[in-house]
Amino acid sequence: MAATSWLDPARERLDAASEPVTFFFRDDDAGWGDARLFELLDRFDRAALPLDVAVIPAALEVPLARELLARHAAAGGRLGLHQHGYDHANHEPEGRKQEFGPARSAAEQRRDIEAGRARLEDLLGEASAPIFTPPWNRCTRTTAECLAALGFRVLSREARAERFAIDGLAEVPVDVDWFAKRKGAFLSREEVGAQLAARVAAGGPVGVMFHHAVMDDADMAAAGDLLALLAGHPACRFASILELAADPGRCVPRPSPNSAGDPRARDVT
Repeated sequence: MAATSWLDPARERLDAASEPVTFFFRDDDAGWGDARLFELLDRFDRAALPLDVAVIPAALEVPLARELLARHAAAGGRLGLHQHGYDHANHEPEGRKQEFGPARSAAEQRRDIEAGRARLEDLLGEASAPIFTPPWNRCTRTTAECLAALGFRVLSREARAERFAIDGLAEVPVDVDWFAKRKGAFLSREEVGAQLAARVAAGGPVGVMFHHAVMDDADMAAAGDLLALLAGHPACRFASILELAADPGRCVPRPSPNSAGDPRARDVT
């Protein structure tokens, strides 16, 4: 079996597409695993594709900030940087992990959001976009209300999360998780490929989420295969999260048939 056969269903759907399909990409947990982050950034740079990176404010140190700023300046608008919670800590005493969950008051959530934004503005300046990705893709309506009040423009989680529909706060969810689980086990590469094909068939936009810090050599190679397929296919179009937020009709993906994976089990990081 060819190493890239897991991409065949998506390739076939793209070949059959009657209209262009838009893709966007998000990578979480900048501040952890810098070497893997740089490797993923290099792959996106070689493919000339856009990537939005969610940065953990409390984990961002000066050397990484300088490297990200240099890459942001050189990327010609293809590299986006935005806030990923505050310190990626779980505050829920039971149940699913959440940094901005129901156990925390509005004041506590707002304090951490503001502290995280201040640190990113200090270290990244205007390169930090008004986008918020909560750790584990989970937060409450209270979180979203705080974000809107603080001037954030976009909330990005996963596609099956409840929409909050708060004025001024667009939602641009990802729906293909490189490390999704079903019944506690990671999906196979073929199952991820099936998710991609289903999203393409639904017309997109197709949001793909990576977690560089837990990607091994095989994951990186497979990601490179995916980027090569998409970058070279005439049916593919690409956008950043902010570009999609500017077009509200495209922010909420249509339901995809036979989607694999259970978002309740997505506790990779």
